[in-house]
Amino acid sequence: MERNVVTKVWSVDNDVENAVEKLQSCTQIVDAARFLRENAAVAFPTETVYGLGANALSNDAVEKIFAAKGRPSDNPLIVHIATKKQLSTVTSDIPAKAEQLMDAFWPGPLTIILPKTDQVASLVTAGLDSVGVRMPNHPVALALIAAAGVPIAAPSANRSGRPSPTTAAHVLADLEGRVAGVVDGGATGVGLESTVIDVTIEPPVILRPGGITREQLEEVIGPVDLDPSFQAGASETPRAPGMKYTHYAPEGEMWLVDGDEEPVREKMGDMLREAKQHGRKTGVLATTETSDYWQAHPDVDVVLSVGSRSDLGEVAHQLYAVLRDFDHHNAQFIVGETFSREGLGMAVMNRLEKAAGGRIQHA
Repeated sequence: MERNVVTKVWSVDNDVENAVEKLQSCTQIVDAARFLRENAAVAFPTETVYGLGANALSNDAVEKIFAAKGRPSDNPLIVHIATKKQLSTVTSDIPAKAEQLMDAFWPGPLTIILPKTDQVASLVTAGLDSVGVRMPNHPVALALIAAAGVPIAAPSANRSGRPSPTTAAHVLADLEGRVAGVVDGGATGVGLESTVIDVTIEPPVILRPGGITREQLEEVIGPVDLDPSFQAGASETPRAPGMKYTHYAPEGEMWLVDGDEEPVREKMGDMLREAKQHGRKTGVLATTETSDYWQAHPDVDVVLSVGSRSDLGEVAHQLYAVLRDFDHHNAQFIVGETFSREGLGMAVMNRLEKAAGGRIQHA
């Protein structure tokens, strides 16, 4: 798709009391909602990342998402709703465990796979008989969806394969001239996409780790399985967004090194030295704990920290912005640390493995 669209930007201040009700009637939201009703594609903030939205009931509208992103059409999309009343439009059945999860985590970063209705555009589900649905926990998103009056299909608002956007500036860097508009509601909060869980089978299965951990889900509905399809390099037919293709990648070649601290440092140093000898600009994705060490390393050109290993929420929040920053520094060879897979670490490692295209060295 050529960059031949004038992209309108609506700046919205969501720091107001009773934000959703007030925002729903503000001029910017009303205008952006009109674009959505007219089947245009509009980017907007959620509590996870910015999404690229279109009317989930129209194939013509949804086609614009795939065209703008360069996204394969066999990769299903998540449908966003503002109220539970909209569920009847997109799903034909709500299992008891789905109800429990909605009560516990909606609005929030949890996508629930449900049986779909015929009203949902076929492009949204990539031919599947199920649909992923979530209610975002962001006043701008909720106000926009409510004002549009239709459920909104929305993957992340970036070019396919690129790090997901956590600011409107990230969206414009990838999609200006490709989409009708961007609602600028400031930086997002969680930083990683929603957890995706399939409740159409028993026990329910996590198809993508995200802001809600397996442990949190099991506290509400009991045992939950993990689907191997969310691992980088999996070849299964995707039943949820983000399961089939490489995502989140910086432009430079990226590797992860796993193992104990000292062997990891030695292995990373060897890799960086070799890259430097070949004339490549090198980068390290570090943490607060290791940033000073790599800053002093002679074979490292760029050191960017994602935060402290003791605060995975901070790491998740900053990850995509840091991956994009490596591009600003023109890093050609990037080496990163790994993290525990416990709790939120599972989602962090899932995104890192995809960003590295499955390239992992073991020290």
